[in-house]
Amino acid sequence: MGCFFMDLEIDLHNLTAIEAKIQLDSFLNTAPKGKVTVIVIHGSNRGSVLQKMVRSQYKHKRIDKKILGLNQGITELILK
Repeated sequence: MGCFFMDLEIDLHNLTAIEAKIQLDSFLNTAPKGKVTVIVIHGSNRGSVLQKMVRSQYKHKRIDKKILGLNQGITELILK
């Protein structure tokens, strides 16, 4: 049996930083185990509060790595 990867997505647009953290915590706590990539859509056109929270300040025990791509409105989280 081979290894498989799963991509999930969560959109945090229009949330406050506190609401976004609560949503992201809940989402990551219930994400399937294994090779999972979570695409976090936080936007960047209407300010950088959520972007900064996700990219710099947010910590969770399941996050192995954060990937900051060319699209400033998303961050990829690689889960353990």
